[in-house]
Amino acid sequence: MAEITDKIKDDVKEIVVDFFSEECEVEPDEITMETHIFDDLDGDSLMFLELIEIFKKKYNLNIDLKTIGKYSVKHPVRTIGELIDMQLLIIEHEENIINLD
Repeated sequence: MAEITDKIKDDVKEIVVDFFSEECEVEPDEITMETHIFDDLDGDSLMFLELIEIFKKKYNLNIDLKTIGKYSVKHPVRTIGELIDMQLLIIEHEENIINLD
């Protein structure tokens, strides 16, 4: 678990935008917080798994994919902004994310 600083917020946003820019062959400045991952970028669920692994390694997170899946069912992620928000919650709360309701 980590305290979310402005640096972490900026890093997460940069990683997410760069990832989708590269994977979806879109210029980074075309991606906004409102960009729809599936409709606008043709993203898929495998991209989420790749991103989760990137963040698990970068922040040494202890969280199971099953926990993230349970959280995602109640809090679906459709936009880049929602994905960034969820990732920040994962970094901050790890396995306890499931208890945030």
